[in-house]
Parts: sequence; C-alpha cells; structure tokens
Amino acid sequence: MTEAPLIAILDDEPEIRRLLSAALQDAGFRTQSYGRATEFEAALRRIMPDACLIDLGLPDRDGLALVHRLATESGAAIIIISGRSQVQDRVTGLELGADDYIIKPFEPAEVVARIRARLRRPAQPQGRNGQKVGFAGWTADFDRYTLTSPEGVDAPLSHAEAEVLRMFTDNPRRLITRAQMLETLGGTAGDSFDRAMDVRISRLRTKLGEDPKNPRLIKTIYGAGYIFLAEID
Repeated sequence: MTEAPLIAILDDEPEIRRLLSAALQDAGFRTQSYGRATEFEAALRRIMPDACLIDLGLPDRDGLALVHRLATESGAAIIIISGRSQVQDRVTGLELGADDYIIKPFEPAEVVARIRARLRRPAQPQGRNGQKVGFAGWTADFDRYTLTSPEGVDAPLSHAEAEVLRMFTDNPRRLITRAQMLETLGGTAGDSFDRAMDVRISRLRTKLGEDPKNPRLIKTIYGAGYIFLAEID
C-alpha cells in the first residue's frame, strides 16, 4: 500500500502548526511540524517530504533563502504561507522557486486544495516507460527529480522545474501558450505567474546547457508561448 504524501510544516506559531497539521491529517496526508529553520533543515537529512509549507517570518533564518535552497536541492513542492501580502513579496518568492504563495490569514481547506493541486501530476501518456523520459541524449527522471546529461552527469530538478519539463515532454513540437501553462500547472494569472514561468524556463535552459540567445530545445515564440523541439525517445 502506498504511503500518504508527507507534508512538512515550518512556522514559528504553534497554533498555525496545529491548525495545518489537523487539516492535512484529516485530508489523508502525513505531517511533520517544525518551529525553527534549524530543526527543519536537520530533519531534511532523514525525511523526504512531498511538499513543504514555509513561513517567511522565521526567528532563526531568512525564509526566502530557505525557499531558494529547497528549490535547488529538493524535489518537494514548496508553498509559502506568509503575512507578507505585497505583490513584490509574492513575485520574489515565486522567482526563488516557490510553487505557490498563500497569504495569512488563510482557510485550512484552501491550503489542502493547493497542496492537492501541486501534487497532482499530469496523466502518464501511453507508451511512456514509467516516469523516465529521454530526449536529445538527456534523461529526465520524474520520480527522482533528476536530469541526466548525455555524458551521464546528474543534476537535481526542483518540483517546479520538473512540472514545467514534464509539460514540455508531454507536448513535444507543439505550441504551449501561457494560458495552457496556467491551466496545466495551476496558479493565478498575472505578472507574478509569468515571471515565475520565465525563471523556471531559464533554469531549465541552463541545466540543459542551452545558449540563452539561441536555445535549441525550448524555443520562445514571442507573443504566443513556447515550443519544445526535441524528439521524445
């Protein structure tokens, strides 16, 4: 029997941790809660959460720096829960690798719904071998959140990067518009979503060794969207 997804909760307010834990456990998730970033980072050596709920106002660490580290080193979905409601805070969080941003105060049911949306993977296309996809000498492993180069070198994929790459490999040689990205990946339409997508695609291009001025695999069609030009093995 498959274990329920594990959700890590990092917030310095005990009542919020209790509220989120209760709502998520009632929804069938497993949870682990932490009040300080140091406790959470130590726990990451032992556990592999499927999603992390991160408060930015931590007593011992800058929450945004932690989000950035998780985005580059972990395959977990990252959802910021913060009292910071300025547009720039949301944009910065998404640019640093967060998958979603929820403003306090919040409804626990909304948090549960956002997590479910983030952990829901696209349907597996017919003929695809498990969660591994090959293209242009590269191999993407969506179970391990790794990208292996033609030379055999592994690089980690963040949850957000894996979502975007999976969308491309599921739709090779087809124009993908911003509207389709929004529908597939979820989020809120607007500048923050567009900038977050731009950052994720830029990171993917870097990991794929693309020339930013003349990318071979992920082409920008200005005013329309993107096309993934590789043949899928």
